[in-house]
Amino acid sequence: MTHRSHAYESGSTETNERLEFLGDSVLGLIVTEELYRRYPDLDESRLSPLRSGVVNMRALADIARTLKLGEYIRLGKGEEVTGGRDKNSLLADALEALIGAIYLETGIEKTTKIVTDLIHDTLESALARGAGLDGKTALQELVAAQGKGAPEYVVTESGPDHDKSFVAVAMVAGQALAQGEGKSKREAEQFAARNAFDILSVTSTD
Repeated sequence: MTHRSHAYESGSTETNERLEFLGDSVLGLIVTEELYRRYPDLDESRLSPLRSGVVNMRALADIARTLKLGEYIRLGKGEEVTGGRDKNSLLADALEALIGAIYLETGIEKTTKIVTDLIHDTLESALARGAGLDGKTALQELVAAQGKGAPEYVVTESGPDHDKSFVAVAMVAGQALAQGEGKSKREAEQFAARNAFDILSVTSTD
């Protein structure tokens, strides 16, 4: 649970980034297999966005919060004073590092049981929100039906090259309607699109 900011200030070379790298792959494999077995009738075009509804920065950060992982991260002073213990990116990375450590200690079978238990509520919530649907396509179709033209996305990025975070703003008819955050441009745009879709859906039924 040692963030690079702490390692830099203390002169240590040990950080959680290697475990995070491993945990990201282990998590992706477990979630992918779970979806593959659970939904035999869905093709890749549906499984991929459904997986993104679970394996994304915001969802992983929320799981990390339920485990109170923020209390255990070793942070540098700069990250500490800027609220690093509750940043989505840091919490998601910490959860991936934890999964990597669990895998090394217990193997894939026990890790799979732990991870599937951790993601259960998140997966059910993703299904309820229609995460198996492509958010950008859904928004484009809704906006077109309302005669508002095509949506656009303004994306900003922050962080070092190996650990970037992206924020996308969905623009509809020239107005900023909703934003989304993610570890990739695509993920951020998908969240922005889904949030905008929810807003427009409610507005259109009022």
